[in-house]
Amino acid sequence: MKHRNGETILILSGNYGDGHLQAANAIQQAMRISRPDVNTVVIDFMAWNHPYTHPISRYLYMRGIQKFPSVYGYLFQKTRDTHSSGFLKTFTWIGMKRMLKLLQEVQPSVVVSTFPFAAAALSRLKAYGLIDVPTVTVITDHTDHSYWIHAHTDHYIVGSDYVRQGLRRAGIDDRQIAVTGIPVRPEFSRTYSKELLKTEHGLDPDLPTVLVIGGGQGMFGDGVQSLEQMPVRLQLIVVCGHNQKLLHKLSEYAERSKHRILLTGYITYIHELMIVSDLIITKPGGLTTSEAIALEVPMLFYKPLPGQEQDNARFLLQAGVALQARNGQELRDVLTEVLRNPHLLREMRRQARHLQTKWAAFDALEIIMQAMRRSKRYGQKGVHEIS
Repeated sequence: MKHRNGETILILSGNYGDGHLQAANAIQQAMRISRPDVNTVVIDFMAWNHPYTHPISRYLYMRGIQKFPSVYGYLFQKTRDTHSSGFLKTFTWIGMKRMLKLLQEVQPSVVVSTFPFAAAALSRLKAYGLIDVPTVTVITDHTDHSYWIHAHTDHYIVGSDYVRQGLRRAGIDDRQIAVTGIPVRPEFSRTYSKELLKTEHGLDPDLPTVLVIGGGQGMFGDGVQSLEQMPVRLQLIVVCGHNQKLLHKLSEYAERSKHRILLTGYITYIHELMIVSDLIITKPGGLTTSEAIALEVPMLFYKPLPGQEQDNARFLLQAGVALQARNGQELRDVLTEVLRNPHLLREMRRQARHLQTKWAAFDALEIIMQAMRRSKRYGQKGVHEIS
């Protein structure tokens, strides 16, 4: 994995939700465009460190937040300012030797974490004197939480001044914090023809177009079916992600719906579907919302989960780039009101223009490169040998 000139950036991510991995990919793509001479390696931290238990733990996590969201929300709030340190120490200790072997093989000039447990593990390795390499944490939500904050992290890249202030209250030196926006892939910073994309995707130009995204797992189908009672006919594009059960269920529903419904599984051209949409119904994940803001597409949040989703929603509602619905009735009412009043959509687009950070991945990359150059200047040794 080691690059011939010795300059390699290791990015540790995780697929507990697609946002962490999407941020990692955004930085990697920015690097390939701006600095093709520097190698980038993206590793799923959980899959690498815990190869046998990872599929089970991921399944339990995803099912847990769906079935017991209030429990997750309680734990999130309980640990907002203080780690559940006993669990975190035990968890990061397991797989530490595998982590060290990875670092020895890659010999990175800098390590970037877009997943909080990866940041915790790196901090622990530094605390034991096992590594001496700059570490950068990219926070992929519009909120701060203690699970992102670790004593030996060198730099934090955050999405807004709101998160920066939260880190400062937690005792992080302002010089360690860079506000770049949450990194999004380069395709979200380009200019496209909405009309041409509508034609390419076979869309009806005369119908209001609403994109429904439930995250990589395609988490909500009830919201789609609740729209059947809308007073106007819609063109719905529903991204079901990896959720094949939802895709099959909605395929049957689409045949009898009054709306025109287009269904898809996991895709890589979500930016095109965002551009052709008048509004997006989604969960308020950090990456999806940042992508929508970059493209200036209004959002309607449906049933945000307790925890970071509610925090993200609160920040974006205050910023004026989104609306929210807590149930099917509110979803219909809010959507009807927006479609009847186009000036609401125009205002949300205008606010998104003020908030957007299209080039966040490239700005984050500059912070990462500065950390790498600084480590060379001060002669940091990198990764120590172990037996």
